[in-house]
Amino acid sequence: MKNKKRLKIEDLGEFGFISRFSSGFTRMLPPGVLGIGDDCAVLPWKGQKKLLVTTDLLIDGVHFLGGRISPLNLGYKSLAVNLSDMAAMGGRPGWAFLSIAIPPGTEISWLDEFFRGWRQLARRTGVHLLGGDTTGSRNGLVINVVILGEADGRHIRYRSSARPGDIVAVTGNLGDSEGGLRLILKNIPDNKLKPEERYLVKRHYRPRPHLEEGQFLAGQPEVRAMMDVSDGIDSDLRRIMERSDCGVRIFLEQLPVSSALKKCSQKYGWNLEEVAAAGGEDYCLLLTVAPEKFAGLAEKYFRRFKRPLPAIGQVTAEPGVLRYFKNQVQVSLGKSGFDHFR
Repeated sequence: MKNKKRLKIEDLGEFGFISRFSSGFTRMLPPGVLGIGDDCAVLPWKGQKKLLVTTDLLIDGVHFLGGRISPLNLGYKSLAVNLSDMAAMGGRPGWAFLSIAIPPGTEISWLDEFFRGWRQLARRTGVHLLGGDTTGSRNGLVINVVILGEADGRHIRYRSSARPGDIVAVTGNLGDSEGGLRLILKNIPDNKLKPEERYLVKRHYRPRPHLEEGQFLAGQPEVRAMMDVSDGIDSDLRRIMERSDCGVRIFLEQLPVSSALKKCSQKYGWNLEEVAAAGGEDYCLLLTVAPEKFAGLAEKYFRRFKRPLPAIGQVTAEPGVLRYFKNQVQVSLGKSGFDHFR
């Protein structure tokens, strides 16, 4: 008898792995508790208030390049990427726990700068560091962050609420962080970067979590599903499709891209649409909106934030099918969104 091929993590991918084991745990949850499947876990709290909990892991060489990113920017980004999950649920963050595995020989001045970067964002967002854990690392720096916050249970937005016909929108430009990473990997000295290149590098190192936007949008009844853009819309849309049992149609010419990304794409021969659709770590918000209410929401959003709420596509009744169109012609992407195990 031939040996059966043993299933490996690469065969499942990140989200196939999560779905394989998660159902056995979600069935055990008590009423009123939401666990695996959204940007945050949701627990009963105070009256209508719910407690939101999210956690994220950052590893040197996977999530950041320790030899390139400054400790100031790494401290800032470690907090920012977790706050973005809170924004995706319409939550207000309040407390944080930080666990960090530190390689031998790490200079205290490096750690001082790391925590200075953390504090810069923590002060701005009202997040208090309550504790965590520290240990040594034999291989590289490892950072784990847990954020707790709260939200009105009536206003929390989930990935599972999209409906066919909904307008798909985003709260910021797409692809800037991917563009910045591509420039970082070119090893261009900082003093040789053009202004548009410096802008993209900064967008990669210091993303802005859209907390205020998330709280505003979660309070609008016409907003249905919502999540943050961490792995690129090509990957993140599939999470909404899976949870909402729907499909999505994206119009590439409508993707919002910065002038800096346009300039660099032209200069370096990047495929602009692929960078925008498949690049990760933009940490803006991805949402679906009742179609008859979208124009009114976009107007309210513009009045509040002084910038547009770009519509980039529409939810369809084709479960699991993500289609891309450019000028009304269906096209394929040569690059897909990020998956940790593929």
